[in-house]
Amino acid sequence: MSIKEYAKEMIEMDPVFQDIADQKETLWINGAHLPFNLVDGVCQLVVSDDDIADAEKRLHRFAPYIKKCFPETAEDEGLIESPLRDISEMQQALINTYDAEIPGRLLLKMDSHLPIAGSVKARGGIYEVLKHAEDLALDAGMITEEDNYERFADDDFKEFFGKYTVQVGSTGNLGLSIGIMSAFLGFKVKVHMSADARQWKKDMLRSKGVEVIEYDDDYSKAVQEGRRLSDLDPSSYFVDDEYSLPLFLGYAVAAQRLKGQLEEMDIEVDIDHPLIVYIPCGVGGAPGGVCYGLKRVFGDDVHVFFCEPTLFPSVLIGIASAKYEESNVADFGLSGMSAADGLACASPSGLVTRLCGNLVSGDFTVRDAILFDYMRMLKETEDVFIEPSSCAAFTGPVSLMKFEDGRDYLELWGLDESAMANATQICWATGGRLVPDDIWDKYMNTYL
Repeated sequence: MSIKEYAKEMIEMDPVFQDIADQKETLWINGAHLPFNLVDGVCQLVVSDDDIADAEKRLHRFAPYIKKCFPETAEDEGLIESPLRDISEMQQALINTYDAEIPGRLLLKMDSHLPIAGSVKARGGIYEVLKHAEDLALDAGMITEEDNYERFADDDFKEFFGKYTVQVGSTGNLGLSIGIMSAFLGFKVKVHMSADARQWKKDMLRSKGVEVIEYDDDYSKAVQEGRRLSDLDPSSYFVDDEYSLPLFLGYAVAAQRLKGQLEEMDIEVDIDHPLIVYIPCGVGGAPGGVCYGLKRVFGDDVHVFFCEPTLFPSVLIGIASAKYEESNVADFGLSGMSAADGLACASPSGLVTRLCGNLVSGDFTVRDAILFDYMRMLKETEDVFIEPSSCAAFTGPVSLMKFEDGRDYLELWGLDESAMANATQICWATGGRLVPDDIWDKYMNTYL
């Protein structure tokens, strides 16, 4: 496959992009990353603090309904939230196995175990479905914002939503979150799934009454076709992972909640106690929303890195080239199937690549084979299972100080040895709770 002209120019300007074309693991530091006070005003014009606060209020309105219908959320009073836990044994195993320098404290944000949908997509995906349901119910005069939202469980609401369809394009986890929540509310649901999607995810969706439409092509094709078919039906609503602000807001809410969890653990975040977060990245929706929320809460005291498969560094390329959604990994000669199915997106979100272009610190790439090694190590050290694609996050703390560019970044932002000793590093686990036992057995015995 030929390399496009802009890709050739990027390779000539920076050897990192030759490594990307050669499918080598690397770290790209975002040269456009700016102090937050310089970009805050512009960002507020697109997604404001008030927008995020409004999203949180909506989730609280729906909490009685969620608590009633999904008992696993009762402990959090109907809020969809995940644990934050120390993984010191995993940290030591990573240090020993990869001769890595991982200073400070290593934590796991377990969105892999979020209720209902078992992935980070439970944040944005379920939020957007709930917002759509609320909009329809308010417009129809069936409810007011002051009412008890437990009423959404009533049969008349299910009958009402049965007149409408929700559609989405997905590699898997977004489809699960949209499909499970939409079907439960009573919507007709169609999930357009790319060739990378796992069979068990398709089977689970069908067991919930969801229509799954399969494609032999990649994620972008599934989204394109899903969007086209939805546009033909006036009663259909398309959840657009590439451009959706409601999705983005659902993810952004996570940051304020994380702040509360850190405070409960007596963990400081300031210039002398930096927060470094590593998030697996596909099309960019979830990591982009989380990154944006974190920057709004912690400013320059948080440093966010995305982590992508070597075959699909789509967000990296979209931001670095400033071609955004018009870029494609194929432009660098990259093609094939990835074991990191949830991250296998050839072109990135235009919304995320534009909005996070000055916010994200950089992007790591990781080979598929390493994901399974990380997965086994986490199970052995912490007795926690997360999907292989989620394990992309571990390449961040393992590699940050190995790459010269990583060390230069730390020096540039004043993260000296003392600050790093006080650092909190978080790997954001993005999926795993719903994986069937037989699939875990298969994953544990996969060696690439």
